[in-house]
Amino acid sequence: QVQLVESGGGLVQAGGSLRLSCAASGRTFINYVMGWFRQAPGKEREFVAAINRSGLSTVYADSVKGRFTISRDNAKTTAYLQMNSLKPEDTAVYYCAAENRRFGSTWYQNSKEYDYWGQGTQVTVSS
Repeated sequence: QVQLVESGGGLVQAGGSLRLSCAASGRTFINYVMGWFRQAPGKEREFVAAINRSGLSTVYADSVKGRFTISRDNAKTTAYLQMNSLKPEDTAVYYCAAENRRFGSTWYQNSKEYDYWGQGTQVTVSS
């Protein structure tokens, strides 16, 4: 079992930046693929980004490509989501997720494939 705690959300103006953190505890962090998802009111949870165990491979949703950067520090057992050039449509609750599985194929884009989730952190972007 792994426990995940997100932080770093808040209110920011359009064009601004935020960095989300996801602190993990419990099982060996390096064994887990880490993903970020978001859910806006009235919408389904959607994939944002994922990173493999070593941190050398990353994947992004088209809507955030070029603006968001996912990273991880295995020594600190923490994953990050740097969000730049934020838009009002980025407003959502952001969740980090962990799954002990190889990074291949595209399973990491499916929220149902992850066993472990944080509690979420609210990101609000004002226009």
